[in-house]
Amino acid sequence: MNTAIRKTTLALALGLLASGAAQAAGEAKNVIFFLGDGMGPVTVTAARIYKGEKEIAAGNTGKLVTSERATLAMQSLPYAARIKTFSRDAQTTDSAPSMAAYMTGVKMNNEVISMSAETAAYAPDGTQYIKGEDTTCPAGNGQPAVTLLELSKAKGRSVGAVSTTRVGHATPATTYAHICNRNAYNTIAEQSVDAGVDVLMGGGQRNYLPKAVNPSSRRTDTRNLVDEMKAKGYTYVSKGTELAALDTSKTTQLLGLFSQSEMAYELDRVNQKLDQPSLSDMATKALDVLSRNDKGFFLMVEGGRIDHALHGTNAKRALEDTLAFDKAIENVRAYMEKKDPGLKNTLIVVTADHDHAISFNGYTKIGSPILGKAIDYQTGKPALAADGKPYTTLVFGNGGRPTAADATSLVNAEDGNKPWVAPARGAGREDLSNVDTTQDNFLQEVNVNLGTPGSETHGGGDVMLFAGGAGAKIFKGTLDNTKVFGKVKEAAGL
Repeated sequence: MNTAIRKTTLALALGLLASGAAQAAGEAKNVIFFLGDGMGPVTVTAARIYKGEKEIAAGNTGKLVTSERATLAMQSLPYAARIKTFSRDAQTTDSAPSMAAYMTGVKMNNEVISMSAETAAYAPDGTQYIKGEDTTCPAGNGQPAVTLLELSKAKGRSVGAVSTTRVGHATPATTYAHICNRNAYNTIAEQSVDAGVDVLMGGGQRNYLPKAVNPSSRRTDTRNLVDEMKAKGYTYVSKGTELAALDTSKTTQLLGLFSQSEMAYELDRVNQKLDQPSLSDMATKALDVLSRNDKGFFLMVEGGRIDHALHGTNAKRALEDTLAFDKAIENVRAYMEKKDPGLKNTLIVVTADHDHAISFNGYTKIGSPILGKAIDYQTGKPALAADGKPYTTLVFGNGGRPTAADATSLVNAEDGNKPWVAPARGAGREDLSNVDTTQDNFLQEVNVNLGTPGSETHGGGDVMLFAGGAGAKIFKGTLDNTKVFGKVKEAAGL
């Protein structure tokens, strides 16, 4: 089935290239598409202020009067637009159809990865088309939709995808895979073997390695997909130190799997001194490989764990990952400016797939810590709610709370099982007067309790898009997410 899908998408890609031959040649032979998963406007604004706080704390007060005046690398790109994110069947999208809309121009149902519009992720009885992490998609349930990565490949360009999630997670998967339900991680991994992706890096070892060599494997067969890709010419790395030491001048195809599932949050990667690369490390190493192709390249770079921290209502990790994502943008732009001065042949697009239920709260005083409690701008004292208790600047419309009924919900498994610090959501609010709301494991207050940490939902609001370089001037106004595909295709001459 995978071979049939690959042949179909290649034919579609070649056909689309032929149909576009009469259009003006695109300016951008190189496309770098940055996706901050769940990075809505409030998250971008909060991250900018958080960056300003860090700069001031480091003594950089000469250029920065207050934290609000900081600048993110993404916001220094000269063109901008607003993007509608709804999916075919939901006002609030999940990551699969929203990213797939960017990659294919097709409006899909929630949980569908790069397939035709009518494709269903669920059977008529409401069950998902998966068994474990293997697909059970029936024949005839939709057709593959060609992606920007596949169009680029068909034109002889090098292609890659890197993410801080597992490489088969929704966002990276939409660039190269075609499947009716995003949760079939084993099947998506199998599709990656023959997808022709020159560079693929992130987490996901448990979907590539069998139980015989990886006790944490989720595979239900004995296939070793890493060995299969190595046999095809891929260089394989599994540690940050291995990636750093890699001689990319001798590397034509690169597979990097640095964790069993998702990679660590940036805060934990740094604090725990984990042997995992940063997103910047992965993105620039990917460019070392891809940018040697004179015909050009397509690279997708995802800050994927921004979304996971927001689902957990853990604003600190969300902002740290957003800044790591922004640092990758800064470093990649600097890298390409050296290779392609003025970005005359390179398009950079930065956007998000959807928003979250996070809110920027109160009439806070200028210079207030974004992770702190709201400070009244007139009195300079903590702002108080009607119950006489302080509240934080960042809150969530919904989310989860730790509960004794589920012991695993009480602690952060990614931070040495340290307890979450989470104000309870009950008839009354907890008093935060003596709580350090800036600590690593503080969970913001939520309005509607949906369960345990991680249960906060996406938001349905429009998101921002920033663009710079070759062809960027066509990104403006308010666009449906499906229209971004056509604009990237136009700018790149695909």
